[in-house]
Amino acid sequence: MNDIIGITMGDPAGVGPEISVKALAGMSPDDQARTLIYGNLATLEAAKAAVGCKVDLAGRVVDLEVEGAPLPWGKLSPAAGDAAFRFIEKAVRDAEAGKIGCIVTAPINKEALNAAGHHYDGHTGMLRSLTGSQAAYMLLASERLKVIHVSTHVSLKEAIARATTERVLATIRAGNAHLKRIGIENPRIAVAGINPHCGENGLFGTEDDDQIGPAVAAARAEGIDASGPISADTVFHRAYNGAFDLVVAQYHDQGHIPIKLVAFDDAVNVSVELPIDRTSVDHGTAFDIAGKGVANHGNMNAAIAYARKLVAGKRG
Repeated sequence: MNDIIGITMGDPAGVGPEISVKALAGMSPDDQARTLIYGNLATLEAAKAAVGCKVDLAGRVVDLEVEGAPLPWGKLSPAAGDAAFRFIEKAVRDAEAGKIGCIVTAPINKEALNAAGHHYDGHTGMLRSLTGSQAAYMLLASERLKVIHVSTHVSLKEAIARATTERVLATIRAGNAHLKRIGIENPRIAVAGINPHCGENGLFGTEDDDQIGPAVAAARAEGIDASGPISADTVFHRAYNGAFDLVVAQYHDQGHIPIKLVAFDDAVNVSVELPIDRTSVDHGTAFDIAGKGVANHGNMNAAIAYARKLVAGKRG
């Protein structure tokens, strides 16, 4: 199994180029030799100048042309959105061909992406489309709390509709398989309720009894250590304190709020059940500070470390 990590540098006008070169500069020579950046060399050289970094990029960049590069920092543009798409597309094809073992994505700008004609709700939808995958789940991982989502970038009304027994069960299965892969032999999985107090026996809605409870029962029948539904106002606290290895969140904000509260700077976004491996920083393009050399690359380091763990798990 190829152990090379491929970093896509993200939107050329955002902080992605800076955190990519900072991360590369901080690696050991051995890790540098197992890392490629998919992006634009002129932009990465400009990022090096912005951060005062002297890392040698020779042989470490899959250089894709961006007309007018380096583009102005912090300026939303279709050219930048198209470039970000092409960096990812190239990395996906190389991952499919076995040339790299895992993709690590720096942030993209959804508005720029769509302005360029690439109509996706974010990285996960794009990766699902590029790989022809039927499903992909967003898992946010930190040291003390991990969360996988039944749905993500949809309205709250649509999220409730998507929380079917089949989809919740599929999410539980995906999370269980992922945790086993990273070395947790018998994952303890908590499933959050969708209504306040899990509906309070139908007083506040019946979805927890009708849809989520049966999914948990089916998972347990398969031998998965699943519990729930558990009221969302307590389950994340319990997981953070060690009662569970993973929480299944029913919708985007239910899972993102607790993770960003306890691990804003080091949570890693992981795409689960794609045919390729991908991790990501869990922050945006930060146009307001792009090009100023002050972007924190700690989250990128965490995403790279998780990617190396996935590659090791695949080899194992």
